[in-house]
Order: sequence, then structure tokens, then C-alpha cells
Amino acid sequence: MILITGANGFIGSSLVKEFNSRGRTDIICTDLISLEERSKPLSNTKYQKFMLAKDLWSWLETDEAKDLTLIYHLGACSDTTETDADFLESNNTDYTNKLFGYCAKNSIPFLYASSAAVYGDGNKGFSDKADHDTYTPLNLYGLSKQKSDIFSSKQSHTPPAWYGLRFFNVYGHDESHKDHMRSLIHKAFYQIQETKKLKLFRSHRDDYEDGCQKRDFVYVKDITRWLAEMGANYKDTPSGVYNMGAGTARTWLDLAKSIFDSLDLPLQIDWIDIPENIRNQYQYFTEADMTKLFGAGLSASQWPLEKGIKDYIENYLVHEKPQAEKVKG
Repeated sequence: MILITGANGFIGSSLVKEFNSRGRTDIICTDLISLEERSKPLSNTKYQKFMLAKDLWSWLETDEAKDLTLIYHLGACSDTTETDADFLESNNTDYTNKLFGYCAKNSIPFLYASSAAVYGDGNKGFSDKADHDTYTPLNLYGLSKQKSDIFSSKQSHTPPAWYGLRFFNVYGHDESHKDHMRSLIHKAFYQIQETKKLKLFRSHRDDYEDGCQKRDFVYVKDITRWLAEMGANYKDTPSGVYNMGAGTARTWLDLAKSIFDSLDLPLQIDWIDIPENIRNQYQYFTEADMTKLFGAGLSASQWPLEKGIKDYIENYLVHEKPQAEKVKG
């Protein structure tokens, strides 16, 4: 039996779908958001039980929980602009560390969401093999993830396998609820439908031309496949922190062109300034070093940027309900 926290969110619900595609329905889903408040992500999926996050700890003490063989912890605040340090400490760091301890005590493999935000401005690289305190995150969110990576790596009593997963710029279906944290692809789809143009941040650095800032964009279908592979092969995959990205940095203009091409429209960009409140935290370059993950025997990326965007738009976004247009962000 598998436990997935954050199952009513973006990556969590996509992981439920991944396991369903592999014939697994023995899944316990938990989330801060109820199915009444957010029904779409887990619609058309199969799982054994759903519970609110507040009920998880009491359930973990029941006999039913003794059947758990894997725990995926994907439930956390993913807002990189969050400024409440106490909230992030409790909701992200402490919650993750407590689940780590539970898995150690009960000999359950543990996989949790870390973040590429740990790497800060990238001036020290993006290696998941370096000491975790090497980096200086640019925001409190990244710091909350770094603290759990450091905690996990220093424990002498651990789960039989544990993995901190540093997600880069993940995009894909069922992210409409993420407000301003949605991927640019999701935002762009509706902007372009309405205005035939896409707003992009201009560069405020002399070494980058407008639109030539680079990010590691990774399709959620690659992410969930890797998560399932790690869980299935934990006995052969060394514990530790792993990057999860495409492994190739692409420009915002590459991204924009792929979106316009998928919509069969000419490229039209409306350049805007990066807001002052995030300008000092803005990452101009991210690129996952994927040698550690692929060296552990996981499958290669199957979704290069153009292919992933085409699949996302043609098979998902065009079928979203119109009210998704009204999501803020």
C-alpha cells in the first residue's frame, strides 16, 4: 500500500494517475485541501482512501497503516513568495522531518519533494552531489527545503531508503489551481487565446538578452515515471538527494515559440519588467545535473520541451473548462 501526501495537488495527483496506469489502486491519499474544495485533480482516478492532512498522524497509528510499503511526501507549501517563516518551518521542514522519522521507525522507504530553489542564484552550480549546505537559497521556501535535505543526510537512523527530490520547473496537467505558481505554459495558453500575445519578463542583467534567461523545464510525466521507478527499485537505488529536471536549460523564447507553434500562431511577445519585489530573487539560469539520477539506473527523459508542450496543450489544456481562464496569476 502506498501513501501519497499532497495527492490533491499537481504532482501528487499526477503520481496517483501514474500508479493507476501501472495497475496500482492501493493508494492512501491525503491533502490539506478537501475533495469538496478541489475536485478536479483526483477525478477519474482510483485510490483506496482519501483523508485530510490533519487526520494523517492519527491514521498512521492504526492497524491499517501497517500495510504501508512506500510513502511519497508531496504535500507542502510550494509558493516561492511565501514570507511566513514560521509557517514554512512547520508546514514544510518539520512535517517532512517528522515523516522521515516515522519511516525510519517503521522501515518504510520515504520519498519527499525538495526543490531546485535550494540552489539559489545558481552561482555554485546545480549538483545534487555537493554538500547540501553549500548553497544559499534566494527565498524562505528554498530554505525550508534545504533544511530537510540537511536533516535527512545527517541522520544515523534512517528509512530503508530515502530520497529528497529537487524538482526543477515542472509543468503539466492539473496545475490550474496553483494560482500565480502555475507554469508559464498554463498562463500563456489563456493569454494567447485572448490577446494573441504573451507577456515575458525582460532581462535586467547585461549578460542576458530579453527572453534568453534559461530554465530547466521538465514535464510532469517524466517526474511521475521517475518517482514510480525509484519506489519500485529502492533496494538498488542509493539513498540521498536527487535532481529531477530535463537536464538541459532552455530559454524563455524557446518555451514561447513552442507554445505559439502548438497553437499554430505567430510568435508575439509583450516585454514587461520583473516586479521589484521579486527582482533580487529571480533566477536567470537553472539546469539540473542529472548524472546522479541516471547513474542510478533510472530511465532517460522521454519528454523534450517541444514534445511536452505539444502533448500538454493538445491533450489537456484545450479540454480544460473555460473557468480556468479566470485563475489569478
